[in-house]
Amino acid sequence: MPMTEPHDLPAAPEADVHQVGSEPDATVTRKRPRPGERRVQILQTLASMLEQPGAERITTAALAARIGVSEAALYRHFASKAQMFEGLIDFIEQTVFSLSKQMIEREAGSNPDPATLGRRQATRVMYLLVQFAEKNPGMVRVMCGDALVLEHERLQQRMNQFFERLELTFRQCLRPQAEAAGSARPSVRSQAQAAVLTAFVQGRLQRYARTGFKRLPSEQLEGAMELLLA
Repeated sequence: MPMTEPHDLPAAPEADVHQVGSEPDATVTRKRPRPGERRVQILQTLASMLEQPGAERITTAALAARIGVSEAALYRHFASKAQMFEGLIDFIEQTVFSLSKQMIEREAGSNPDPATLGRRQATRVMYLLVQFAEKNPGMVRVMCGDALVLEHERLQQRMNQFFERLELTFRQCLRPQAEAAGSARPSVRSQAQAAVLTAFVQGRLQRYARTGFKRLPSEQLEGAMELLLA
């Protein structure tokens, strides 16, 4: 399934800078962004800068220079850099959980064997998350916390809540399967499996970011899922 990524958002306008090499008396037309376009451009650029392996902490000065505007122009759209990161986190949450819900409902509507439905749903969610990560490497640095180390602590708290919600999603998928399999303690079994799946994907994301996006999260994923959901 194609994933929406920052680069696929509506195209932002070109930076308001003069063309290099233009004649001194040339008339330069300055494009005024439509409402919301500059905000999108800022988030797109921040995500793009995060995709650079080994990138240091991104400053608002560097971000403004990359876009070709002043730092003051950034703060007309975001009160702080923390708000910019929150914009990226909003995108991660909305994309992952809205698509997860659709896939879970689609699987339930296809009426598979009740004993295997939970496994199918959990597997779909895992593949969705991995595909999102591979198409959005800059977002991975936010998800695994690398880009948030020196930022406001509430950002890391939000990512912690993201993975708590992901674990809950896995648990809700797997509990009915545990019940159908006759488990004496379906809640305990589904909770344990959900925790393992969440820890597994967090590890894959960390490895992806720390190898400069070379070790893909999808590496041998099918075999790993068979072991994790055995």
